[in-house]
Amino acid sequence: MGVCPITFQNSKPNNTTPQLSISVSHSMGTVEVEAPPSKDLDIDEEELSPIEQVRLTVPNTDDPSLPVWTFRMWFLGILSCCLLSFLNQFFAYRTEPLIITQITVQVATLPIGRFLATVLPKTKFNILGFGSREFSFNPGPFNMKEHVLISIFANAGSAFGSGSAYAVGIVNIIKSKAFYGRNISFFSAWVLIITTQVLVTSLSLSLSLSLSLSLYIYIYIYIYIYIYIYS
Repeated sequence: MGVCPITFQNSKPNNTTPQLSISVSHSMGTVEVEAPPSKDLDIDEEELSPIEQVRLTVPNTDDPSLPVWTFRMWFLGILSCCLLSFLNQFFAYRTEPLIITQITVQVATLPIGRFLATVLPKTKFNILGFGSREFSFNPGPFNMKEHVLISIFANAGSAFGSGSAYAVGIVNIIKSKAFYGRNISFFSAWVLIITTQVLVTSLSLSLSLSLSLSLYIYIYIYIYIYIYIYS
């Protein structure tokens, strides 16, 4: 078998274009083209995941054209957060609590998101105050970024590993017959839980106005509970 190698090289000395090597086989009548890999495709090893399964499924590059703040993301994210928060708190009173993690939502929202991408209208519209910027309930196919944010919403609702808000224990002690056995309205219990959560958030963000407001409400609720119990 006779093989005739042919090499093409650019005549300009400053050109960095790689050489193209062509081998012609006379007996088989075929042409083989070989080119070295481009240096632009080199990937930094620090950006690669050490886990092989992750490297094969998750790209290490970003696509800024993918929509993120979509109606699907907000709808499924808030719904999953509220649903997991309610279900985990509801099952927490069992002798053997049933914990529903965000993995359940992560698996379930993938087909739901693709279904919404199919049925939602693609009509574009404008919102007052946003100028000529156009919005749509269905900007395109359901993508990975939406799925990740929905999983983050769900994880905040499940609170796996941290449990529910600490103020829920205060409400349980007040209503439990083993302790005080008193009745507390839904609004008072809700405000107590919300103010404790806002207090921690305001402390972490160093927001003086939010801190002052939440602190005043927090003190008022505790005074109200103290007077209600011991009166």
